[in-house]
Amino acid sequence: MSFTLATWNINSVRLREPIVCKLLAEEGPDVLCLQECKSPVDKIPTEAFRELGYGHMVARGQKGYNGVAILSKLPIEDVGDKDFASLGHARHVAGRLENGVTIHNFYVPAGGDKPDREVNEKFGQKLDYLTEMRDWFHSDRPEKAILVGDLNIAPREDDVWSHKQLLKIVSHTPVEVDHLHDVMDAGKWADVTRNDIPKGKLYSWWSYRARDWDVADKGRRLDHIWATPDIQNAAHSSRVLRAARGWEKPSDHAPVFATFDL
Repeated sequence: MSFTLATWNINSVRLREPIVCKLLAEEGPDVLCLQECKSPVDKIPTEAFRELGYGHMVARGQKGYNGVAILSKLPIEDVGDKDFASLGHARHVAGRLENGVTIHNFYVPAGGDKPDREVNEKFGQKLDYLTEMRDWFHSDRPEKAILVGDLNIAPREDDVWSHKQLLKIVSHTPVEVDHLHDVMDAGKWADVTRNDIPKGKLYSWWSYRARDWDVADKGRRLDHIWATPDIQNAAHSSRVLRAARGWEKPSDHAPVFATFDL
């Protein structure tokens, strides 16, 4: 069985329903994982997605912010969620496909503006969230699993437009990168995207503040697709759909894709 999966921080699924439908119609991934849906589950516009062949969904939502959803052409079973760091936020949901693959969809806290938990509570919450992810994967080692989502960290030097200038900017600080690596090590996760695209600058997010994001190209790779060792070699054809950042009323994130032959 071959299936293609995409992950996209949509920054309001109701506001951006038209471009979600555009992606589904034009790219046709078998599974689309969305973050920052900003919607209660019962308000997600499932009818439009169903008409495009996406008749299955597992989701967690809340009004106005956060929220994660997995849309699927394939039957998918809801296998729960975790409230890491006890924030009470809809930031994780997991679904299992009929082939036994579990998909974890995450929206890790952004962490605020200052990379110092003593003066910025949100940064502390981000680190605590990652620590609890690490502990969970260490105690319950995942198998035949894929982890996707907006993890709000660009770990490699070539995952940001300027390593030197972003070292003290939230999303690329050494302490965040170390925490992310700890999560990866605990679950033995492989970075599917970078396995397929090992060299060169690669971004999935460009700020709304940039007057011309495409020309300035001051991006960061905040969105990830990982896989456990037992299926990582089945992954291929990773790509970032950069063009989606330029669609009408876009998210500031672009979708990331990978295909798995299982």
